[in-house]
Amino acid sequence: MDAHMTNSSILILLAAGCIIAPALTYAQANATPTVSRAFPDRVSSSDRAAGASDPGYRAAAASENVQSLDPAAATQAWLATMPRAQREKSDAYFEGGYWLILWNFLLAVAISVFLLASRISVRLRDFAERITGFKTLQVIAYALPYLVIVYVLSFPLNLYEHFFREHQYGFATQSFLSWFREQLIGLGVAIIGGTILLIVLYAVFRRAPRTWWIWGTVVAVSFMFVVVFIAPVFIEPLFNTYKPLTKPEIRDPILAMARANQIPVKQVFEVDASRQTTRVSANVSGVLGTTRIALNDNLLKQCTLPEIREVMAHEMGHYVLNHGAKLLTYFGIFILVGFAFTHVFFDAAVARWGSKWSMRGIADPAGLPLLVLILSALLFVATPFLNTVVRVTEREADAFGINTSREPDGMAKVALKLGAYRKLDPAPLEEFIFFDHPSGRARIRMAMDWKAANLPVGQSTLFESSSTSP
Repeated sequence: MDAHMTNSSILILLAAGCIIAPALTYAQANATPTVSRAFPDRVSSSDRAAGASDPGYRAAAASENVQSLDPAAATQAWLATMPRAQREKSDAYFEGGYWLILWNFLLAVAISVFLLASRISVRLRDFAERITGFKTLQVIAYALPYLVIVYVLSFPLNLYEHFFREHQYGFATQSFLSWFREQLIGLGVAIIGGTILLIVLYAVFRRAPRTWWIWGTVVAVSFMFVVVFIAPVFIEPLFNTYKPLTKPEIRDPILAMARANQIPVKQVFEVDASRQTTRVSANVSGVLGTTRIALNDNLLKQCTLPEIREVMAHEMGHYVLNHGAKLLTYFGIFILVGFAFTHVFFDAAVARWGSKWSMRGIADPAGLPLLVLILSALLFVATPFLNTVVRVTEREADAFGINTSREPDGMAKVALKLGAYRKLDPAPLEEFIFFDHPSGRARIRMAMDWKAANLPVGQSTLFESSSTSP
């Protein structure tokens, strides 16, 4: 689901840029595509009248329909259902995000250099040391104003990226006052979380100045565990209201899929996300008794039951396939490597500019802007590889979702709705660098490949009965 913590980028940088909670997010399209008659998936009424009561006939008809589907042609036919103007708008929105990656990186660098060169960071450190002799309290006294200053300096780009731009493309529904109120809540969450993280990290820096990058990885992964598994259950309610879904025609099929996949939930929650956005979204989150299935009200309003089933099956795939634990492991490796490089670069920078910036070493809070600068650069360079790790897990969840929901057309329709804000048909290199989810084209092709290769439930028994009959 969409994140609300406006200062989350700070926390991401402090944890080596790897605090990522993967979740599939879909967006609204202006029109829902219809299935072309070139893609039959059931026996027609005339076929039934001609002999559908015969199991052998039904099996032969289903086999003929499956074999007549050309996945490549079907994929192109689905893509062609999106109007050209809508597709151009989607491409413009998503491609604009490429530049925002660069602007956010340059802004993080500029803020860090400014805090170092202006000696604001040193003054904050000196102020903290004057008011208390306890190292932990000094970190707190430094972190609070530092996080506020970074937020204020990054606010103009944040305002454009998350308010004006979202309204420009029709994805946002909030007034400025409502949006800004949630920004302040997010800032409060970020300050609390960021301060706790810095307290623990700087304790590690003081006790293990040579091997901090190893123990710091342990701290960062532990922090990620809280963010990925626990925070969605306790932080998201600060921004939205969660209530049990009462429509049995939607709730019961979702719970049936959950029971079939041993997901320990007894109800489904509905989220009032339409207060903020037009996008559709859902997730299965939590651990140690906090597992929760939630879908937003936009999903209920904009999607049919087959589409909802497919989306929820995808989200269940993340849970069943243990993607949270796997991503913690993968990103833990990235953090370890990133911290190792940071250890080398930080020490070199202190040796070169330490006296100029009045930095004493890694345990000195005045060096935090330098630490963030190095991590920002490493995160920027690692973007394609981080995206690839997430994209692979998303594709695994897609495969799980379509095999669980058995809704290939529903998957294609949802992929087109996602295409309202994510480029549908990118070049291979473009997808590798910028996409943290499979493209719409890739998802539709998976759905059509599945449709061409799979039989309806129970159809295999019809083949067996027809082949063994005398």
